[in-house]
Amino acid sequence: MESVQAIKQRFGIIGNDIKLNRAIEKSIQVAPTDISVLVTGESGVGKESIPKIIHSLSHRKHGKYIAVNCGAIPEGTIDSELFGHEKGAFTGATSTRSGYFEEADGGTIFLDEVGELPLTTQVRLLRVLENGEFLKVGSSKVQKTDVRIVAATNVNMFDAIKKEKFREDLYYRLSTVEINLPPLRDRKEDIHLLFRKFAADFAQKYKMPTIRLQEDAIQVLLKHRWGGNIRQLRNVAEQISVLEQDRSISGSTLMGYLPHTGSNLPAVISKEKNESDFSNEREILYKVLFDMKSDLNDLKKLTLELMQNDNHKEVQEENEGLIRKIYREEEQVAFEDTDDEMEVLQIPQQVHAPSPQITQEDKYHFAEEIEEEETLSLHDKELELIKKALERNKGKRKAAAAELGISERTLYRKIKQYDL
Repeated sequence: MESVQAIKQRFGIIGNDIKLNRAIEKSIQVAPTDISVLVTGESGVGKESIPKIIHSLSHRKHGKYIAVNCGAIPEGTIDSELFGHEKGAFTGATSTRSGYFEEADGGTIFLDEVGELPLTTQVRLLRVLENGEFLKVGSSKVQKTDVRIVAATNVNMFDAIKKEKFREDLYYRLSTVEINLPPLRDRKEDIHLLFRKFAADFAQKYKMPTIRLQEDAIQVLLKHRWGGNIRQLRNVAEQISVLEQDRSISGSTLMGYLPHTGSNLPAVISKEKNESDFSNEREILYKVLFDMKSDLNDLKKLTLELMQNDNHKEVQEENEGLIRKIYREEEQVAFEDTDDEMEVLQIPQQVHAPSPQITQEDKYHFAEEIEEEETLSLHDKELELIKKALERNKGKRKAAAAELGISERTLYRKIKQYDL
């Protein structure tokens, strides 16, 4: 059995990452058997190397090795490509044709992007995996094939199964052994090694001096996310090798060849962030309204005590602080339309406002006003704010929703609820 290092040299694999080495070890161990293998990983990580290793170390190494990109074949012709067809099976079928499974008999077939297979083709493939039998398109004669299948995909198979885009039974038949290749961003120590290898290859190919990265350029190289993985790194190395006159590459020069992703961190979904911000603003608004209601309750209680107490002047003096607070510090909320956020403004307070003198004649009139104010619920406040926002924005729901700090869908629901 060949060592991992020998396999790397044989197939030109660069890197010493633990996960990469483990993937190669599993390939070496599973190669002598005939069990199916599923290679998983992001696009551009080099999944096509694994089936080559498996085929070359198997007893089928003298048989054919056929690689098929399932995502590149149109749905209407993929059955014919894989299993062949009889003459006259469909328009344009002028002769009998052998498919890949017939041609690869005794060898290995690599189904790249197997997650893109149509469901009808998946049924046919499942039959091949179970008993080696298949039917040509337009034929009723069952044929046998002895093929080792290695498949690869960058699709999350469990999500595809959940969405009923991939058969669960086929997944478990393909993934008897699953080999995962890590993305390039998880192989930090290998990134510079790969870049140097690509730079040397392109220097030899285009007969020019090899490019070198300065220290700041190496840091840029390591911090980049490399969404396209090894394929993207190779393309960048080739571009720089061909276009740059100065063969010593600085960080700023390298950044000119990289897409501006902004950060190496996972992207934050702005919708969730905005909804959280709006929720916080609503909580603040509700707190202000509840505080106002509490003050009104205290004022009502005080007023009733004054009405029921003959010595109301003494009670007024004892509660002068509360009366002054309510009349001097009553909060009034207004909404101001800004580009970025909804601001809660507080009306300037009047300093040294005199305590109101409540006469016997005004008692009942004042109590009636307090009772009327008490009935102003959050429902009424919300309705009033929505009306004002719609009036201010001339009936434009999107602008009104932004001003209120709620989504346009929520505003639409509120408009229907209040029959505005």
